[in-house]
Amino acid sequence: MVILGIDPGSRHTGWGVLRWRGGQQEVLADGRVSPPTKQDLPQRLAHLVGELEALLTAWSPEVVAVEQAFFGLNPKSLIVLCQARGAILATLAMRQVEICEYSPAEVKAAIAGNGRADKAQVARMVQMFLGPPKEDRSEDAVDALAIAMCCARRYRMDHLVKSHGKP
Repeated sequence: MVILGIDPGSRHTGWGVLRWRGGQQEVLADGRVSPPTKQDLPQRLAHLVGELEALLTAWSPEVVAVEQAFFGLNPKSLIVLCQARGAILATLAMRQVEICEYSPAEVKAAIAGNGRADKAQVARMVQMFLGPPKEDRSEDAVDALAIAMCCARRYRMDHLVKSHGKP
């Protein structure tokens, strides 16, 4: 299964493409979308959507895992983040791609075993599972790979729960 993980942001959106097969995981590609900061928000969102469309075309993921908004941000930042998430989710829905959403705590628990793990712990675990990172891998890309890994680990169980109801 090919999973595209997305760590949404209005300034930087991390992405990572992971192949998950029989418990084995392999990074196919990763990076960060950084719209020009001098553009107004609508143009930055359009840039983000264009880059996402290119990723979907290039990698044809079977599922896209997106991190949910973190509520500890200041209200203005949270609103802009939610607008970026909205643009991402609308693009995915229009392409009819399966979407899985995870909270930051769910991602941390799936990767580091602790929903309150810090970014450094999560990054170390991603490196441990996926091997040494390429030198220019951004923090946003590491976060996106963690989101994809969370999806890979939870996907089967989440679908069983959906199809059979909660235990």
